[in-house]
Amino acid sequence: MKRSILILLVPLAACSGDAVLFPLPLMTPAQAAETLDRRGAVEVYVKTNHPALVDEIDAGGGPTLTRAMDIAGIPLAERPTRQIQLRSDNAAYRASPGALVSVLMLYAG
Repeated sequence: MKRSILILLVPLAACSGDAVLFPLPLMTPAQAAETLDRRGAVEVYVKTNHPALVDEIDAGGGPTLTRAMDIAGIPLAERPTRQIQLRSDNAAYRASPGALVSVLMLYAG
């Protein structure tokens, strides 16, 4: 009986005006493919240039970090703030290139 109640409530929750835990995908298939291609390019670039990237993050920027942000598609106006955020978490990015890839993609929106 409890299972049937849960099944009935889930669709009702999806119709509410409250925040949804499982957002609907808002990308077309072409946009999703472009995002995956961009993520792949960011991943290759970060893993190839990881030591230089984390050093430039500590230094407050540089050409390698600028190129990584270009590839990820981070807006120019947001980059100074993002560089500060990257610097504050750089120990994690030194330990994990994958974490740096993820945050660059997150910042790109």
